[in-house]
Amino acid sequence: MTEQRGIHIMHTFANNDGVPYLSWFMQRAEEAAGVHFSFLILFPTRPAMLDEIRSHGFDCEWIKYDDRHRPTGMLLAVPKMWWHMMRYRPDIVHGHLFDDTLPGMVAAWLARIKVRLFTRQDSCFHWNYAPRWVFLDRLAARLATRIIAVSEDTRTFTTEMEQVPRTKVGLVHHGIPTERFTTRNEATCDRLRARFGLHDAYPVIGTVARFIEWKGYRHIVDAAKVIVQHYPKVRFLFCGSGPQRPDVEQWVKDAGLEANVVFTGWVDRDDVPSLYRTMDVYLHAADHEPFGFVFAEAMMSGVPVVSTRTGGFADVMKDGPCGVLVNMRTGSALAGGVLSLLDGDHKAVGQAGQAVALARFSFDRMWDGYMAEYQAAVERTI
Repeated sequence: MTEQRGIHIMHTFANNDGVPYLSWFMQRAEEAAGVHFSFLILFPTRPAMLDEIRSHGFDCEWIKYDDRHRPTGMLLAVPKMWWHMMRYRPDIVHGHLFDDTLPGMVAAWLARIKVRLFTRQDSCFHWNYAPRWVFLDRLAARLATRIIAVSEDTRTFTTEMEQVPRTKVGLVHHGIPTERFTTRNEATCDRLRARFGLHDAYPVIGTVARFIEWKGYRHIVDAAKVIVQHYPKVRFLFCGSGPQRPDVEQWVKDAGLEANVVFTGWVDRDDVPSLYRTMDVYLHAADHEPFGFVFAEAMMSGVPVVSTRTGGFADVMKDGPCGVLVNMRTGSALAGGVLSLLDGDHKAVGQAGQAVALARFSFDRMWDGYMAEYQAAVERTI
């Protein structure tokens, strides 16, 4: 077991084989004084990130967990998580997703870990789609000593709907490495334009989201039917995967939009920054978005955003005209937002959005926010 130094934070994470922002945290923690990480990863098969974490010199334990059997899986995970917490004795246990947070908070409470916090990044999902799980959200919140919301919308929901005291809920926006989304690779942009047939298209309107109900593709297709009447050469890039894709493809076909909509399929992660740069507008229609990394990515790439009022994007709109918020989750409202943006200087809006994203959504700001939370939480226990 690695010798503890400074504040020891044990992170728990479920259902992911690799998490970019945890990789960024590990890279920074290697250079930082006074902080040490360890990890408990809940996953059905041996996760690739197990080796990545250990390569950075941090302890990591894999707990076999299958989210297809969540109640049983969580119950079985609790004693295993408790055992590792007793072995490592971290100062802080930090949960990230519901499937690791609930058993992790229970295990940390049983292990008498004084600081138990989690990042709240699933917001109202259970309230809207799985109400029988809401009482477990409340249980996790009760067992935690601190909750970190990723947007003001998430913090408000947590305090008002779940009645968590506001003094218990902090706010730290997610962040991304600025250099990744501000460096322009024209060769990659040209390759993607050729791949998706974009060279004679205008405007190019992109959406990067899973094909699931709450991402709102139904409304985006409805908006496309309006926008194509004004811009016959418009091209929509639908970038994602998920169970609703066949339905979305049928909606596009029924609307006669096959020539205007491209289902991109898999796009290599290294190509994603260049993908944004092929877009004139980024369009998002989720009914809730706890934070929305896509907002930060699009804005930092200089792409103006049109979105429903949700997530981190809604938090920064008060900073100036850095995008367009629509108040109605309908195709006509989304189309109106896009058309009003294109009628003006949309490139200037994109530049304003980039400046806001660099100031508010950088990884440096996220790191500093969490380090301040950790330090304050430990000091409260002394």
